[in-house]
Amino acid sequence: MANESKAALLRSKSVTELADELVELRKEEFKMRMQRGTGQLANTARFKQIRREAARIKTVLNETKKSKASA
Repeated sequence: MANESKAALLRSKSVTELADELVELRKEEFKMRMQRGTGQLANTARFKQIRREAARIKTVLNETKKSKASA
């Protein structure tokens, strides 16, 4: 149920907002990989959260892309 509300929140955003959010997530993931490499990473569970958030955003982007193509 919590995922549905997150997806609904993402669906209310524009495509450019979603793309910007995806870029920010990827930047955060990169920074965390660098921290892990140097042994400074404290919150390893955040990797899973980032991957899932990125997947949700990509799913919503694909849904909007397909709905525009079929219309």
